Amino acid sequence: MAIETKRWDPVDRLKTPKAVAAYLEAAFDDGDPALIKAALDDVARAHGVSQLARESGLSREALYKAFGEGGNPTLETLSAVMRSLGLKLTVKAA
Repeated sequence: MAIETKRWDPVDRLKTPKAVAAYLEAAFDDGDPALIKAALDDVARAHGVSQLARESGLSREALYKAFGEGGNPTLETLSAVMRSLGLKLTVKAA
């Protein structure tokens, strides 16, 4: 009997603000900028890029450019996205 597998996509699990916060917290705790950017891209896709663009005041193209391959989101972009998701960046001692 062949084993049937499905591709896992984190977007399927990012349906609540609590899940999004935990996912991003884990990415930020890891500290790898590429992982953080990928996690933000996953969150944008889960939330809906068009909706996130409207809520953040950024264009869809700016979001794709910032979080896509080769992108490098600015602090301004990151702040706008986090605010529109109802999240805030905090700092704590390591």
